[in-house]
Amino acid sequence: MENIGAFLGFWERGAQKRSNFEETASRSVKRWASTTVFLSFFMILFIGSFLYWVNVILFVVIQSVFPGSLLREEIFASKSSEESLGECPEYFRWIHKDLEPWKHTGISREMLERAKAHAQFRLVIINGDAYVEKYKNAYQTRDVFTVWGILQLLRLYPGKVPDLELMFSCGDRPVVKKRDYEGANSTSPPPVFHYCGDQESLDIVFPDWSFWGWAETNIRPWNSILEDIKEGNKRTKWINRAPYAYWKGNPYVSIAREDLMKCNVTDKYQWKTRLYVQDWHKEKKQGFEKSKLADQCTHRYKIYVEGQAWSVSEKYILACDSMTLLIEPKYYDFYSRSLVPLQHYWPVRTARKCRDIKFAVEWGNTHTRQVTDYWKKENSSATHLKFFILKNSS
Repeated sequence: MENIGAFLGFWERGAQKRSNFEETASRSVKRWASTTVFLSFFMILFIGSFLYWVNVILFVVIQSVFPGSLLREEIFASKSSEESLGECPEYFRWIHKDLEPWKHTGISREMLERAKAHAQFRLVIINGDAYVEKYKNAYQTRDVFTVWGILQLLRLYPGKVPDLELMFSCGDRPVVKKRDYEGANSTSPPPVFHYCGDQESLDIVFPDWSFWGWAETNIRPWNSILEDIKEGNKRTKWINRAPYAYWKGNPYVSIAREDLMKCNVTDKYQWKTRLYVQDWHKEKKQGFEKSKLADQCTHRYKIYVEGQAWSVSEKYILACDSMTLLIEPKYYDFYSRSLVPLQHYWPVRTARKCRDIKFAVEWGNTHTRQVTDYWKKENSSATHLKFFILKNSS
């Protein structure tokens, strides 16, 4: 309970506690500076942070931010896992990849302080207690739900999470540009944790806040919403679903999405799509009745397209046992680098998206037996995974 009590005052006491941490750290720099600490933290996080051990005080804290936005039963739900973890999932190798820039240098205090310019908050863990120093406002409650996930981790593995200090960015796009740290005279990059990365950045990729809930859009924690989607999948078999490619979202956040809307059905063109604009302000007024994720597994094909950067919608789309048509992405999150074309999704080229979508739909509709047999074999595990969304290997 100590770490939960610490959460109640972490915004106010973060600076004071960080000062104490710095004094401790100065006496044992090698221990906290090593990337081994980060690696240990990652391993524990990815194994256990989705088990949703939640207690009363976490409920009070989240409810104080958005009263009534989360169901009481879900917050109090406590689940234990009897599943065998077996071998480490394939995506664990990306943890090592993301930490490579500091493999030989370790992480110094100077590097960490430079990361402050990119961060919304600093997280400090000392003896199992979590403290946060806030620098900038995050969009909506991304920072709150991210910290909530860390607290669940601390409760699940008491005494096993090492003392550490991390900087978090809660924006959409990566913030540490690779080009700024190349060349013989360049400095080491600052270590910044973030929800996504790309080939031009060095952000350390961390699960996004929505795994623990997205109150503003009425999306519950992953375990809970996954159960809903599983039930939604059962309502209509794939063969009986609408034989079109479906997408619903806000098209005004990126050029890619605006361009996708050109693939909608018109009097002149039939691209085999059903594309809809999501008006979140209207949905909120109507109680989100028309935006339930479990009700959106009604088409044979579902389209994933990025927004300003990666989109949290990817996991929900993959969880439907419809065929995922994935428009060529620029960004990745913690699991998507392990997705395999024609195994986990059907690739769609950006420059030919309308034609590629039409081809995929027409091919699938004329090869329904092949699609159902293959998709059942390769994607049936997607909605049964306890922690994540996709099958790690064939």
